[in-house]
Amino acid sequence: MIYSSKEMDKSIANQDKLKKKIEELELEVLRLKKKLNQVSEIKETVKYPEVFHPIFSKAQDTVKNYFKDIDFNPAKGTIIINEDRYVLIRASSLSYGFFQQVQLLYRDLGKKKAFTIGQNFLFDIGHVIGIKDAKQFHEKMEIKDSINKLASGPVHFAYSGWASVEILEESNPTPDKNFFLKYNHPYSFEADSWIKKGQKSDKPVCIMNAAYSSGWCEQSVGIKLTAVEISCKAKGDKNCTFIMAPPDRIEEYLSAEGHRKPKRHKIPVFFERKYIEEAMKKSLAEKETLLKEIHHRVKNNLQIITSLLNLQFKNIDDENVIDAIAKSKDRINSMALIHTKLYQTTNLSSIDFGVYITDLTNSIKKSYAPNDSKIKCTVECVAASFDIDLCINLGLIINELLTNAYKHAFNTAKSGRITIELSRKTTGMYQLIIEDNGTGIPGYIDMANPQTLGLEIVMALINQIGGTIEINSTKGLEHTIIFEDKNDLPTRLN
Repeated sequence: MIYSSKEMDKSIANQDKLKKKIEELELEVLRLKKKLNQVSEIKETVKYPEVFHPIFSKAQDTVKNYFKDIDFNPAKGTIIINEDRYVLIRASSLSYGFFQQVQLLYRDLGKKKAFTIGQNFLFDIGHVIGIKDAKQFHEKMEIKDSINKLASGPVHFAYSGWASVEILEESNPTPDKNFFLKYNHPYSFEADSWIKKGQKSDKPVCIMNAAYSSGWCEQSVGIKLTAVEISCKAKGDKNCTFIMAPPDRIEEYLSAEGHRKPKRHKIPVFFERKYIEEAMKKSLAEKETLLKEIHHRVKNNLQIITSLLNLQFKNIDDENVIDAIAKSKDRINSMALIHTKLYQTTNLSSIDFGVYITDLTNSIKKSYAPNDSKIKCTVECVAASFDIDLCINLGLIINELLTNAYKHAFNTAKSGRITIELSRKTTGMYQLIIEDNGTGIPGYIDMANPQTLGLEIVMALINQIGGTIEINSTKGLEHTIIFEDKNDLPTRLN
């Protein structure tokens, strides 16, 4: 076969392209092999007391295996390590450069406070990243034991560029309240960023190192931890040295080293808000518990008063006195029931009025209606919640009128009907009707000048809530009370 010169040139060009491609692939393979060999040749990444050698030896192998699988693909903008995507960021962006920008933004607060704000930012971020990185790594590598989780941290720091760690002899990294870790970061990227800029700080600058390390360790041992840098190369110290311990003991260890825990200044609301929310939730929970206990004790005290009144019955023969004591017991019971409801509910500011009135009417019925009574009492209540003061007043009003109906409305009759109905007239305005189909009351009732203690109490209570009352005795007896809920609480379904 004879080829033209043009075809020959094309064939040679294709061969050159193929040869060039093969050479590129061979170089890439060599580069990857070199990287893998570099990883496999690494024996120790952490300095530690000899007693910890078995633990760190195992951690070294675990982390080394994790970092063997590396895919660096700039064409896609990806760095994949063991199927997880990583990102590179300039070290100075998390230290010297970051502090310069924060001090510029918060220069109105002064250099010291601006620096502290930057510290707080970096610590909060670094601590969370450390927790999340540790959790992912432990799950990926199926590490269950807390000590092995902890040991994998310093090795992972070394492989991921966070830090080289030197654990000091006095450390006691037990997964309990006595946890104490003292360590150096000989090549801290944060201190290094200051030194390379020719800058010197008057404060420790390795905030991300402290935060990330304490976050990882916290996730590993399952207890709250914090870390404080006590010496820093960026200050001119020999080492970047840290102490890590539970937050409630860090002051103790710092004092022993002749240091004090740095003061936290106010930081932007989107970081500080979480701390404020947690403090408020804790305070609210404590107050709710205390308030529940108060309601419980009030209810118990009212029951003691009732018990004392019961004892009086044994020594009294006068029916009028017995009747007066019985009514007093009912009034006390209506108030005690409210405190019982508040103790049982999660909402300590208001009471579901429909549930309260149903329980109250059932209690009064047990006291005044015999077992064979056919007097039916029904409650129809719009969904409404009232505060404790309004509920006590309404409960006492209903107690007086309902007790009176059971005792006098039906005479000797064993059947009848009593209805209690609450309805909403307008926003914040309610209508309460207590009616029965009994014998009624002959003649005119002057509520402005009531003739009985019961009605006198009712009028006093209605005046107290700023309400009005109308009485209709055409068919049985009907009391219509109009009142306002000044709090105008949102309604809820029973």
